[in-house]
Amino acid sequence: MVNYLLARKVHDFSAVDINGQEVPLDRYRGNVVLIVNVNYEQLVELDKRYRERGLRILGFPCNQFAGQEPKSNEEIKEFITKYGVEFDMFDKVDVNGANAHPLFVYLKKKLPGFLLDAVKWNFTKFLVDRQGNPVKRYGPKEDPFTLIPDIEGLLDESV
Repeated sequence: MVNYLLARKVHDFSAVDINGQEVPLDRYRGNVVLIVNVNYEQLVELDKRYRERGLRILGFPCNQFAGQEPKSNEEIKEFITKYGVEFDMFDKVDVNGANAHPLFVYLKKKLPGFLLDAVKWNFTKFLVDRQGNPVKRYGPKEDPFTLIPDIEGLLDESV
């Protein structure tokens, strides 16, 4: 796994998907990417609306916030079927602390939070341009639909 200090783009990282497979994130090169520690219903709608234009949503379950995601990967896969999730889901990760996934360490360094750089709660979102550059961070309470102007702006930029 790449050291977050050496990474220049999100595409430099890899992550284990919900099925246990290592996924190089450079497979998303040329796409606008929304990285979230998940809020299913509205993300499904964004995925349906913008997938064909090049949006890729990467869901990273996390159980660091009041035990909100205690399920195993198999239980998560079963749970998300009721929402119709078709975007890419990854292995449950830590987003804060000594065991934080390097991707989230990198994202927090590139897009610091308000007062603290830590991810404050589930549903924090990071928007990444087609070249792999993190461009904007959204708090957990920001409705995913409020991201639409920023998503559309990045989708409209040429590759």
